[in-house]
Amino acid sequence: MERGRPTRYPPDMSLFRLDGRRALITGGSKGIGLAAAGQLRELGAQVTIAARGEDALKGAAQDIGAQWVVADVSTLDGVRAAIDAAGEIDILVSNAGGPAPSLPSQVGAEAWQRGFETTFLSTVRLAEAALGGMRERGWGRIIAITSLTVGRPSLTLPVSNAMRAAVTNHLRTLALEVAADGVTCNTVAPGYTATDRLKALHQSPADAEKLTARIPARRFGQPQEVAAAIAFLATNEAAYITGQEILVDGGWSI
Repeated sequence: MERGRPTRYPPDMSLFRLDGRRALITGGSKGIGLAAAGQLRELGAQVTIAARGEDALKGAAQDIGAQWVVADVSTLDGVRAAIDAAGEIDILVSNAGGPAPSLPSQVGAEAWQRGFETTFLSTVRLAEAALGGMRERGWGRIIAITSLTVGRPSLTLPVSNAMRAAVTNHLRTLALEVAADGVTCNTVAPGYTATDRLKALHQSPADAEKLTARIPARRFGQPQEVAAAIAFLATNEAAYITGQEILVDGGWSI
């Protein structure tokens, strides 16, 4: 087989299936992370979801038929716990909760450090831990969930803007190294999506109405719509897509 070329599916396997693949999704107990875990599970992957809250994890895992592990992946011990629970990972979906909003001039050293560990360093460590096995097996998918603010910064999300941009460029750089080994590295950048975080940031109906009026699709996205892009990137059919940022934003970035 040519180096890096994807192995063909067995004759009895349908397109866009992930049977036999193992996936780890961090931040997988709610929102986009849970939607992605559910879609990967529906495609046949064995899924492990990780998050910090045990009760939410248990319920989410039961709903989609996944394994679960309590892990704070902003720490090295949490990364190790998540990796150990998932086993030999073929698909890594790194999903971190967004840093708290503020003006750039109001961000203190502690907030920068917390954002670095939670959003950036977690992805670096998870990818590093999973990558060896992926390269040995000649197949792997590393996908990070970022934000449209990577390219269009929000005034009140300075830590998120910076750290998600760092994640994007780290995975682009990593893609250069591992593409020939059958491993792809991509980011999915959601626009305004109907999650708990969006509700927290834009609580008033008037604020939400102003936002949707600026989105060409004239509505907020749904977590399942972002998850669909993640699921596609995880499949064998996306083997020639790497180092890319996939925007799922209803046309906001046009």
